[in-house]
Amino acid sequence: MPDVESESSTQPEAMEEEEPLFSNLDLFLFTLIAGLIIYWFMSRKKAEPIPEFKKLDQPAPSTRETSFIEKMKKTGRNIVVFYGSQTGTGEEFANRLSKDAQRYGMKGMAADPEEYDMCELSRLAEIDNSLAIFCMATYGEGDPTDNAQDFYDWLQESDGELNGVNYTVFALGNKTYEHYNAMGAYVDKRLEELGAKRVFDLGMGDDDGNLEEDFVTWREQFWPAMCEHFGVEASGEDSSIRQYELKEHNDINMNKVYTGELGCLKSFETQKPPFDAKNPFLAPVIVNRKLNKAGNRHLMHLEVDITGSKIRYESGDHVAVYPTNDTAIVNKLGQILGVDLDTVISLNNLDEESNKKHPFPCPTTYRTALTHYLDIIHPPRTNVLYELAQYATDPKDQENMHKMASSAPEGKALYQRFVLEDNRNILAILEDLPSWRPPIDHLCELMPRLQARYYSIASSSKVHPNSIHICAVLVEYTTKTGRLTKGVATTWLKNKLVADNGHKSTVPMYIRKSQFRLPFKASNPVIMVGPGTGIAPFMGFIQERGWLKQQGKEVGETVLYFGCRHKNEDYLYQEELEDAEKTGVITKLNVAFSRDQEQKVYVQHLLRTNKEDLWRQIHTDNAHIYICGDARNMARDVQTAFYEIAEELGGMTRTQATDYIKKLMTKGRYSQDVWS
Repeated sequence: MPDVESESSTQPEAMEEEEPLFSNLDLFLFTLIAGLIIYWFMSRKKAEPIPEFKKLDQPAPSTRETSFIEKMKKTGRNIVVFYGSQTGTGEEFANRLSKDAQRYGMKGMAADPEEYDMCELSRLAEIDNSLAIFCMATYGEGDPTDNAQDFYDWLQESDGELNGVNYTVFALGNKTYEHYNAMGAYVDKRLEELGAKRVFDLGMGDDDGNLEEDFVTWREQFWPAMCEHFGVEASGEDSSIRQYELKEHNDINMNKVYTGELGCLKSFETQKPPFDAKNPFLAPVIVNRKLNKAGNRHLMHLEVDITGSKIRYESGDHVAVYPTNDTAIVNKLGQILGVDLDTVISLNNLDEESNKKHPFPCPTTYRTALTHYLDIIHPPRTNVLYELAQYATDPKDQENMHKMASSAPEGKALYQRFVLEDNRNILAILEDLPSWRPPIDHLCELMPRLQARYYSIASSSKVHPNSIHICAVLVEYTTKTGRLTKGVATTWLKNKLVADNGHKSTVPMYIRKSQFRLPFKASNPVIMVGPGTGIAPFMGFIQERGWLKQQGKEVGETVLYFGCRHKNEDYLYQEELEDAEKTGVITKLNVAFSRDQEQKVYVQHLLRTNKEDLWRQIHTDNAHIYICGDARNMARDVQTAFYEIAEELGGMTRTQATDYIKKLMTKGRYSQDVWS
């Protein structure tokens, strides 16, 4: 090796006569200045982009297939089942039909129209023996569900041709509502207008009657008709078909395990807006008080704090809350099925091409799934009994479970009596059928998701910008089998104490916008009819009308019709309402105490008593009418009272009076926020 040291030491001698171009000091200063310039350039403040809230602990979003046609071709499917679903039932029916296809020698997929490009519907004819099924629920006043809104808009605007597209529709609705199954009927009619071929009659499901029976009856007629239409034979495969496979995690970092979050892992620990159905805000409870003075019911007023959340709401909007199931019921389920509820599991979709990888957020524990994600309180639908009947060791139990899932009259009657009328939830059925012990993972696969509950907001953001008020009544009753059944959400809300062992109670919530709005012109009179907890949105309306008066605005007549059982028991918000009348915010307060006298008096009776004033307000002064509460009886009876007033004071026939009220609805002057 050459001697490096000696070599370098001779260089200065050879160059001794030449003056260097830069001295060491020059080089140092040059380097320093260059470094400072680079540092300034790299670190100078750029215009800050609007922050993008990224999902926590989530992989980078994959490019999701938006072409359901390409997906069907790629996976060899010929049936697509689209669903419009607000509470999960439409989605559940779509999954059942998709799974059915396999039993009938075909291959189906359930699809959320929000996730796909529905303009591609015309291409369905490219697939042999193809069929589009639509399970469409109607929401609110004849509206599409949130996830079907874009599809609805496309149908309205489209002039495309759907020649060669086969379709059928099953509609989900409730007869007590004015616009019964409006969305399903519209989709059925509009697809035909665009040239698609209806291959089976529109199915009409009525949740006021027996929605499950309506669906099963339609489905059992539908599949044989499809086999005949497409010239295929049922495979005869009658056994249960699993959609998910169980994976137990014995050694997993618990930071990667879902504990009740709906979208992003750890989203309850690090809260970031915007807040919605997949990312609810944990609102602290700041007030929880009993509203009624006496009686055996529990009516409550809650206030939740939304300070700093950037959540905005308007009077008339709904607040959606995510409740949890009763711990005692969850523990009993674990005990009766003999499982460790704290086992960490994932249920992974066997169909790798499916957009839905798990039935609920995974990995999680059985305890979390049964507490936060699954509806274990409602009586199970027939498909759950059918799929799980194989696990009953008593042949009689197995036979009865299969029978209840059929459309045979005897089976329907048995399901109606044993499950619906006796109001047996999954725990009650397990207790009453000791031979039936299904694997908990299969049970979790089939149980529907626990849904958000919607409450009409009982406050105005003009007066309470940082809080949302809720008015609710505790649901509690004893079933025919002697079991005490409690409403999931109202029991959970009742127990949301302001401070629980030093910790603030929180409610996962988000806002759902509503069309239930005060008139644009404050000078228009408003007539509000809301007995019981139907008073809720009108507390917001009254607060807002009071605020408008304080701002010096001209505010029209504000008339309230409220009803309750007894003045000294359940006159909700009595002080606030009477004060509002004294200060002139409420022009006239009308209260019906239905049981304080021998003859029952309801809000509709008071409407008839004040018919002259009402007719003037409606017909001459352009009043807006608002109804909130029970759809099955109250809303119908109130509407009938308005028909009668229009007949008597407007000189109309019943048909003309009906048309008159319908026109008010069309103009947005007769609005309903009702439930059954």
